[in-house]
Amino acid sequence: MTKTKSYRWHSWITPWLFIFPTLIGLIIFRLIPIVSSLYLGFTEWNLLRDPVFIGLENFKELFADPDFYLIISNTIKLTIWYVIGSMVVGLLLAILINNKIKGIKFFRAAIYMPVITSSVAVGIVWCWILGPKFGLVDIILSKFGIQAPYWISDTKYALGTVTFVQVWKMAGYYMILFLAGLQSISNEVIEASIVDGASSSQRLFKITIPMLAPTTFFVLTVAIMDAFKNFELIHAMTHGGPKNATNTLVYDVYLNAFTYYRVGYAEAIAYVLLALVGGLTILNFIIKKKWAQPLE
Repeated sequence: MTKTKSYRWHSWITPWLFIFPTLIGLIIFRLIPIVSSLYLGFTEWNLLRDPVFIGLENFKELFADPDFYLIISNTIKLTIWYVIGSMVVGLLLAILINNKIKGIKFFRAAIYMPVITSSVAVGIVWCWILGPKFGLVDIILSKFGIQAPYWISDTKYALGTVTFVQVWKMAGYYMILFLAGLQSISNEVIEASIVDGASSSQRLFKITIPMLAPTTFFVLTVAIMDAFKNFELIHAMTHGGPKNATNTLVYDVYLNAFTYYRVGYAEAIAYVLLALVGGLTILNFIIKKKWAQPLE
């Protein structure tokens, strides 16, 4: 009989050898910075001298600042508008291009193009389009006798304008996600509903959308995370202005850390953002158990 060579000597260590590089990266670039930033939240540090421990002073100052509540309000508004807008537009685009017709790949690529375009470039172009007097939108509206508002310099419109541009840029990404979900729905189910006499709207609301529940949950989670880390467009278009009208938590972290050199204060803001995102993530997974289950 041929003897089978035993490899049990390395069975317990083999998985660790494969994940060791990832663990090192996780510890050095994730866990250590998280712990360090938590400590820095209780210090005063301007990047030029050693951090000085000041206890809860950063958090006390943070919650006593009225601008902080405006920034939280901006963050929540932007998140709600962005999540709803990107999901609705993404789903509508996915339904429209979920067809096998000539040239459909061109339209898919064209809609997805803004996603891979630099956010800074997108912000600069939209600033020109929405600019007063010489902006494309202003010129078109003036032809109809309409006086366009100052889209990015008016506190009433600035946040909504930035959100609109972000939705325009990222809608193609969510379109692809929804398209993958739509194409996973069995054609037999759709064909059976047609035979039963279901109208287009009935098929959409009674079959398609319910069967997209797992995909919708995934898109919702991704959209929330994207909304909270929206930085590039704000920096390119408004720099958080006017009068903090477009300033969000993640942008305020940047301002305090690298403009005002208040790193400890910035870390305190970052942990408020972490608590907010963590709470929403937990809520999402609680909701998932009730509605994000695939239909059999």
